[in-house]
Amino acid sequence: MEIKKGIPVSPGYAIGEAFVLDSEEFRIPQRFIREDEVEGELARFQRSVQEASEEVQDLAAQSSEALGPQVSEIFKVHRGLLADPVVLAEVTRRIRVNRFTAEYATTRAFRKYVKAFRGIRDEYFADRATDIRDIEKRLLRKLLGARREELSSLTRKVIIAARDLTPSQAAALDREKVMGFVTDAGGPTSHTAIVAKAMEIPAVVGLETITADLAGGDTVIVDGNRGLVIVGPDPQTLVDYQRRADRFRTYERRLAAELRDLPAETLDGHSIKVMANIDLPEEVGAALARGAEGVGLFRTEFLYERNGQVPTEEEHYRAYRAAVEAMGGFPLTVRTLDLGGDKVLPVGAVAHEPNPFLGCRSIRFCFLRPDIFKAQLRAILRASAHGRVRVMFPMIANVEELRKARSTLEDCMEELRGEGVPFDRDMEVGMMVEVPSAALCADLMARECDFLSIGTNDLVQYTLAVDRVNERVASLYQPASPALIRLMRDVVHAGARNGCRVSMCGEMCGDATYAPLLLGMGLRELSITPTAILEVKRVIRTLTLRESVAVARRSMAFATARQTDEYLRERVRALAPSGRE
Repeated sequence: MEIKKGIPVSPGYAIGEAFVLDSEEFRIPQRFIREDEVEGELARFQRSVQEASEEVQDLAAQSSEALGPQVSEIFKVHRGLLADPVVLAEVTRRIRVNRFTAEYATTRAFRKYVKAFRGIRDEYFADRATDIRDIEKRLLRKLLGARREELSSLTRKVIIAARDLTPSQAAALDREKVMGFVTDAGGPTSHTAIVAKAMEIPAVVGLETITADLAGGDTVIVDGNRGLVIVGPDPQTLVDYQRRADRFRTYERRLAAELRDLPAETLDGHSIKVMANIDLPEEVGAALARGAEGVGLFRTEFLYERNGQVPTEEEHYRAYRAAVEAMGGFPLTVRTLDLGGDKVLPVGAVAHEPNPFLGCRSIRFCFLRPDIFKAQLRAILRASAHGRVRVMFPMIANVEELRKARSTLEDCMEELRGEGVPFDRDMEVGMMVEVPSAALCADLMARECDFLSIGTNDLVQYTLAVDRVNERVASLYQPASPALIRLMRDVVHAGARNGCRVSMCGEMCGDATYAPLLLGMGLRELSITPTAILEVKRVIRTLTLRESVAVARRSMAFATARQTDEYLRERVRALAPSGRE
């Protein structure tokens, strides 16, 4: 049994077999064989070695001719490893003694050597680890053949282990079959974390080497509450976690039954609007079922990620109309295109950039491609004829950008008027505050908006100079940083002084630990992942506004994020102990 510690990003417990995802996207379909199948498995393995060796020999010849003898030497090393008697004996032993399938024996044996080589801090051995992984993949391709399993058509429930999860991979998931996520990379606001919360499944990220430590088919426990991943658990640990999982499910059901229809209201009668963040129109129903009073953030990138192409105005319109008609009168806040950074841009949309987080992403990309931007804005306006729609611009850094975005929106309005197409002429227009310059000039922004929405995911990243999807600096990603708390407080106060409503839609407000702080600094509208709605509502209903103001004042006095976090966790445990553990 091996225990790995990472960053918990989606609560709950999952117990199942691993699907180790790499660029090949295959999983070992079976682990054990009968005694009378041993010789057949050995023969299959020997055939795969022979075929792989011949393939490598051909590659060596081709590369020598095309690229020179130095590249050819790489494949000669691979052929030598395929003939290594120690490696071959290791796989053979696992088939004979453990009665593993040829695929499972191969991946177990090769991963053992990969881990050993990676543990030696030397460039030569690091290269050998890469060579071994390449040979393992080659053998698995030969062994699995037609039995390869794709993410979009899993045959049974699995726990996905990946370096990270790209938007296109997330879009391809069979959501009925994925029980949990574990990843090498990422932090609390990585794409994997957001997808896991939306899917309501446990996830742990920032594990650094989990894809190397796991083999497809391994039994894994994911503890999304404490950030633990247990590989090959012993029987007692399995029993213990089954009980924890049962208790967690019972608690979640009780929470839903007790709180779903109750308002998010403090003990002294102050109403807080709790809304939902969604990625797909189909998620509206689940959000409302959990008591959401609208959608405060509808991410529209799914239209681009589903097929990697730029959607038409009509495709945009159909998606937004479906979402707003499902809202039942509640407001739908549509964020315009926020591609770039950790999100993949449509093929050919913009050139590769060395630093995409500080490059042509989000609203900057929209200004570069007004055809794409206007198609989306026209669709949002058309959808506003069918319900309460608000539009929100992301990554606005200065007043000039806000005015330019609004000017483009007004151009679209003029076009639709001329065409006789109905839309809400009083549609609310807002922007996200996720760049420090926007936060520092929030008073100027508030004068030209109907609402501001604090996007903590990027605001933390840009204020603290911390890549939010880099596991190496994940510990520096601190929403409770004194700098962030002061910035957010000033944004809220600037909005109040200028009659502009301020909400929050970042992952921070989906963590119930921060509820007293956010209420105390003046926020009255939160938009969070649907799965977090009930827990946040539960904490809100145990607070008074006076207590929250006192908590916020006390939080402002701390010099470090760690002190603030410890204080907030202690206060929330005292005021509203959770039954999730």
